[in-house]
Amino acid sequence: MNDQDLGTRFHDLMEVVVRRLPFGLSGVVAPSLLGFALINGFTFGVDLLLLTAFRSGLGLPVPLAFTIAYVLAFGLSFVLNRALNFRSHAPVGPQAGLYAVAIAINYLAFILGVGSALTEFGLQYHLSRIVAGACEAAFMYSVMRWVIFRDGRD
Repeated sequence: MNDQDLGTRFHDLMEVVVRRLPFGLSGVVAPSLLGFALINGFTFGVDLLLLTAFRSGLGLPVPLAFTIAYVLAFGLSFVLNRALNFRSHAPVGPQAGLYAVAIAINYLAFILGVGSALTEFGLQYHLSRIVAGACEAAFMYSVMRWVIFRDGRD
């Protein structure tokens, strides 16, 4: 099975699930939104595991632990969303460049801005990262769908 088949199967599954959503949500939730939520929920878990390893395991300062975990998890998110969710066939170079700009903005605004600030105000670092993650989810889905992977099929 190649990446294209896997992407088609993933999208088909997201369409089946979206069609079964209650309360009229099937008319408002795009299959790519559900796919994004699943993929980024998974990569967010990876982010938190790495953050824990870097902060609690290695004792790195919070901003450095946030940064390393963030970059690794978002690299995984890019690959999975490109192949499975947005099924993009555009050249990867320009997309990776746009993605780098998006994650830089996201990183500065939400990860360092919101996440580090909340930690400084006394919120436990895992909870700070979760709050920052909620903010970044809305931003990153919008950027991925309408800017980075605009050639993808929804």
